[in-house]
Amino acid sequence: MRKRARVIYNPTSGREILKSKMIDILNVFEQAGYETSAYATTPKPHSARDEAKRAVEEGFDLIVAAGGDGTINEVVNGIAPQKKRPKFAIIPAGTTNDFARALHIPRNDPIAAAKIVLKKQTFKMDVGQAGKKYFINIAGGGLLTELTYDVPSDLKTVFGYLAYLVRGAELLPQIHPIKMDLEYDGGKFDGKASMFLLAMTNSIGGLERIVPDASLNDGEFTMIIVKTSNLVQILQLLTKVINGKHINDSRIIYKKTKHLIAKPVDDEMQINLDGEYGGNAPMEFKNLKQHIEIYANLDKMPLHSYSSKYEQNIKKQLINKVDKLS
Repeated sequence: MRKRARVIYNPTSGREILKSKMIDILNVFEQAGYETSAYATTPKPHSARDEAKRAVEEGFDLIVAAGGDGTINEVVNGIAPQKKRPKFAIIPAGTTNDFARALHIPRNDPIAAAKIVLKKQTFKMDVGQAGKKYFINIAGGGLLTELTYDVPSDLKTVFGYLAYLVRGAELLPQIHPIKMDLEYDGGKFDGKASMFLLAMTNSIGGLERIVPDASLNDGEFTMIIVKTSNLVQILQLLTKVINGKHINDSRIIYKKTKHLIAKPVDDEMQINLDGEYGGNAPMEFKNLKQHIEIYANLDKMPLHSYSSKYEQNIKKQLINKVDKLS
């Protein structure tokens, strides 16, 4: 029996470019050996999540999320709770497209993004769980993390990443630290911080050096706690982030952990999951190691970002042998 794929796409993403390219996108997956159909999301809450869940239950072999980071997150939330999970692919068409950056998938050409499936390169990626919800790029708490879902969707559509910068300039002067109780593997933070982050990839908000040693399938989050709320110091840290030199700065805590329990102490603390509001703390976070198999542009990805140390060593040995022969 021929394999089946379901493309779940947001018709309003990327100034409606997906809608105009959908026939060509479907043809790419047909070339890859999948009998392919499409579903356009609706304004109904959790439309993409519910369709992904239905497609899993119907036995589809591949589910493709086409849209922005929010659409991709919704589809992951439809797949991740299931016992038998199909392969996964993404076609980015949003504003920041952080997850696509990490997978080195073309972000400005939906057809080129779809053609990644023709390379037949997959790996099993980690998925984060926050209470009963799931995320694949970033979770966080604190006032700084409210930036991403505080930008109106119409502004993101018209102005793209510029909308985040404008809103960030407005929000930074209002930042103040929140007292947090954070329990993680081998440690605890009980004090004031402007935010905490649990990163699963190297890219957050378009900044590709914020987690320079990120691995997408090692079973660990990279936890970053920003202790300062001073505007000048935050801008200094952002400058360091551009060069990846913030890791050892005394104003942050940078640790690896598989688990985190986040509790507010005095103030309410909202939780951000992949750029969207994910509920309020207290909340428990778990890393589900290698939970979903995904198509990616592995040729372009750093070795450390998707494979075990054993696999890295084997690949390096093969590369060295090829270099010697050439």
